[in-house]
Amino acid sequence: MGPPTTPSLLTPKRNITLVTSPNRRSFIKSASIAGAAISLPALQYSRVYGANSRLGIASVGTGGKGWSDLVGVAASPEVQVIAVCDIDSSAGHLGRAAERYSDARQYDDWRKVLDKSNEIQGVMVSTPDFMHAPISLAAMQLGKHVFCQKPLTHTVFEARQMKAAANKYDVVTQMCNQIQSHSAYRTAVHMVHTGMIGKVKEVHSWQSGTPAWPRHIPTPKGNDPVPANVNWDLWQGVAAERAYKAGMYHPFNWRGWQAYGTGQLGDFGCHILDPVFKSLKLGSPNKLTATAPKLFPESWTDQATVRYEFPGTEYTVGPTLRVTWYDGAGVRPPRENLTGIPADEKLPGAGSVLIGEKGSLVIPHVAMPKLYPEANFPADKLPVIEGVNHYTQWADACRGVGETTSHFDYAGPLTETVLLGTIGIRFPGQNLDWDAESLKITNNAKAQEFITKPYRQGWEPAWV
Repeated sequence: MGPPTTPSLLTPKRNITLVTSPNRRSFIKSASIAGAAISLPALQYSRVYGANSRLGIASVGTGGKGWSDLVGVAASPEVQVIAVCDIDSSAGHLGRAAERYSDARQYDDWRKVLDKSNEIQGVMVSTPDFMHAPISLAAMQLGKHVFCQKPLTHTVFEARQMKAAANKYDVVTQMCNQIQSHSAYRTAVHMVHTGMIGKVKEVHSWQSGTPAWPRHIPTPKGNDPVPANVNWDLWQGVAAERAYKAGMYHPFNWRGWQAYGTGQLGDFGCHILDPVFKSLKLGSPNKLTATAPKLFPESWTDQATVRYEFPGTEYTVGPTLRVTWYDGAGVRPPRENLTGIPADEKLPGAGSVLIGEKGSLVIPHVAMPKLYPEANFPADKLPVIEGVNHYTQWADACRGVGETTSHFDYAGPLTETVLLGTIGIRFPGQNLDWDAESLKITNNAKAQEFITKPYRQGWEPAWV
């Protein structure tokens, strides 16, 4: 694969579909500016619409997670659904949304939603990963608040841009790693912050399920007729054109393809690593290395291990912290690495272990945390932190009531770290040194190429 087309700084225009004149120098310049996003001058948009005003929203991507996202936000009586958009008009996608929110305008093209967005203050983006940033950036440049599915973006550069845009345009943002707001994850973060296990020495995180999408295979040959309910050209969006194949991409299996998704780490990392980041207040890693089978150029592998090294924080022991990620069917951390966890204790199918000076904390994926050795932590004395509503938290914040917790200042760096791991998986066994400030992998030029990617002509995002 040759070097990707790199983006340049642009002044955003109303029509959204901007064509860039890219070069590597402008890419590095824009990366550096984005890294200092808070100091950028902001356009004067109205950030909130008042606690007594209803929030008008548009939902882009209404099938799958898009449906639960839309229903979750629209459950607030202070929200009005103005527009629904999906490239698939079938009952499981646009049809269902149009039926429930019958007063909402219906679209198959997100660009048309934004072209007629005067009544819309917030945009929800629940598309495949590769379209998160193009739609969200365009919406923020119009002063719209954004609620975006995880992972926040498809590339590291896009994640940096999302953080920069949220600050520049002073909009309310939330990434939908909704388990962050669950009582289980909030309790785990509280346990670390109150020193229950002491300072943390190392972390192991994993997802041991079998990926439910195609993996470790080449691009299928041939083509199938495009269903009448699917606009295949609009589905491809910013990605290079390819032939439609039934069941291989839309509506779910895009996750297994590098052009569209981010594999097992990308799909789950922003959930499972979230309480690790939140509790330890981690920044960007300094370096990482991965082990994985050799990839096909087009699809993701079926298992991988990524070892990150982070600068230490007030919650960790020593100047650095190792966080190791494992994924693949049945894959969990080696038991000898899990200090303090009884050998006969069954680990959850997905989650994290934080090994501290005074004990170890097991954080299952969507279940209450457990502390070891159990004799030191009587169950009747353990704290429980109530959960909050991740969806209406965003809607309320857009109206000036409270704040979001997975805003892009937080979700951007978390996503950068996750996506750096997916780059490591492309270069197994190679140590990658990361300079977050300059947005560079400093010791591997080929790996650096994957910080960004090429975009289909005429679909290039309008960068901050």
